Amino acid sequence: MTMREKLEELERRRREAEAGGGRERLEKQHDKGKLTARERLDLLLDDDSFVELDRFVEHRCTEFGLEDRKYPGDGVVTGHGRIGGRKVYVYSQDFTVFGGSLSETHAEKICKVMDLARRNGVPVIGLNDSGGARIQEGVDSLGGYAEIFLRNTLASGVVPQISAVLGPCAGGAVYSPAITDFVFMVDGISHMFVTGPNVVKKVTHEEVTFDELGGAPVHGAKSGVAHFTHSSEVESLQAIRELLTFLPSNNEEDPPVRDTDDPADRADEELLEIVPDEPNQPYDMHRVIGSVVDDGEFLEVHEDFARNLIVGFGRLDGRPVGIVANQPAVLAGVLDIDASVKGARFVRFCDSFNIPLLTFEDVPGFMPGLDQEHGGIIRHGAKLLYAYCEATVPKMTVITRKAYGGAYDVMSSKHIRGDVNLAWPTAEVAVMGPEGAVEILHRKEIQEADDPEARTEELKEDFRETFAHPYRAAARGYVDDVIDPRETRSRLVSSLEMLAEKRDRNPPKKHGNIPL
Repeated sequence: MTMREKLEELERRRREAEAGGGRERLEKQHDKGKLTARERLDLLLDDDSFVELDRFVEHRCTEFGLEDRKYPGDGVVTGHGRIGGRKVYVYSQDFTVFGGSLSETHAEKICKVMDLARRNGVPVIGLNDSGGARIQEGVDSLGGYAEIFLRNTLASGVVPQISAVLGPCAGGAVYSPAITDFVFMVDGISHMFVTGPNVVKKVTHEEVTFDELGGAPVHGAKSGVAHFTHSSEVESLQAIRELLTFLPSNNEEDPPVRDTDDPADRADEELLEIVPDEPNQPYDMHRVIGSVVDDGEFLEVHEDFARNLIVGFGRLDGRPVGIVANQPAVLAGVLDIDASVKGARFVRFCDSFNIPLLTFEDVPGFMPGLDQEHGGIIRHGAKLLYAYCEATVPKMTVITRKAYGGAYDVMSSKHIRGDVNLAWPTAEVAVMGPEGAVEILHRKEIQEADDPEARTEELKEDFRETFAHPYRAAARGYVDDVIDPRETRSRLVSSLEMLAEKRDRNPPKKHGNIPL
């Protein structure tokens, strides 16, 4: 066989690998409104940057007639490419080949790129579209999943791991995305659940659809499994590209700095009008964030889940920061179970990857109630506290209004190694609000007063004058400065510059025991 003939054979085999499960199955994928595995990679990666690995791998199963049904690549496309010029490792499951089911060799291909990503300090992105374990392979397939889970865990905190669920993801398959840092889902085509609708009906007699059980809206708003949800695959894949602009390639690098024309000393007059004069009136903390970050650009994470706490990424003078903010417009910004878990996970991610933390605080406390106490608000609230205490990245806090009780301590206070803690003149730092404090401190006096209501109002006003301001905390050094709200951006930019070389260490240990 001549070299030219061998090259022709190579080209034929390449075309066969690129054909996936064949034209008919590719058309069915399109008929479902879904892109193919390779089309997804084309959209995700920079043009002409993808380099494929293991394109000729085939399964080894000889049971159930599978020895006569082999496809090059075995249902997953793996390799590396670039996003914004930066290297990433990728795998994209191909539903047209055995329904994207995971075999031993399918898993080996994924494990190879995960190992390469960890060894080379490069993010890894998985595009999931699979019917689950390949039943014909039995324990070999299950072992393949476990090998992936192990690598997810070893890579956690070492390189960013991103999962896009672009089809079914059921049973054991859900746990790989669950371990990764960010999960993307698409409305109408993404489904995640441990047990499907048929099993649910058999066991619990509940009738639910795929969407009701594990669709993107469910996981984006109720369970919190999905960090980002979109209406199309194109939007989702573009959002992954945007997310990576905020992240370093690994835990030993700093996040990428971007040039900006937004002046560091820009003062926004709108900040004077955002916080209402009446302390119980809501306002949207998004307005504060948008006024402070570069060009008003904020990439929100978990936008529809636990909306009383906002988390996401922005930039200050070109430098990425992770932002955590109470949201007074939802449940008055109170911390509950879901918000605490949401915040803790985000804080720990930022700390893992050297992304400074910026906290905007307006918190009346932790959510009271039987459901919250029985649901473990103590344990879950402690997760957020632990995460902030543990974090060694630069930590900046701006108190815009309320900072009450234990929630004041939790939200990156000076006492838990907050580096720069600023307050607006509207800040109120106290154990609790005037209503509760007066009821406890002056109960007998109010009961004995000729006009209890009038006396209550007088005492509340006295409490406000004593505690409902930032100057008592500033006098103690718990607040570094009280600032004009218009100075917020410039002070944060200068603080971030000051903290650029921060070096802090936690005591040597194998790992801490966060209250999971």
